[in-house]
Amino acid sequence: MSEERPVLPLPTLKLGVYRHYKGERYQVYGVARHSETLEALVVYRPLYGEGALWVRPYAMFTGRITIDGVDQPRFEWVDAGHDGALH
Repeated sequence: MSEERPVLPLPTLKLGVYRHYKGERYQVYGVARHSETLEALVVYRPLYGEGALWVRPYAMFTGRITIDGVDQPRFEWVDAGHDGALH
């Protein structure tokens, strides 16, 4: 008999538009779970270029980085954006 890992609730993240520390903007649609590892992943799309969907580990998306000695968020919420539907 295999032993199942407990599935913890997904972390929450404010939906909307985030600015990456390099300046580009991204629409965040929500937090999903990796089917094999159960890792929390942020689902988002760049608001430039072809706009394909991407996922990034939640811990990395919400993490902080240091650039030129300044600690800052990797992504920072800027506004609610559009309705959040995946078109």
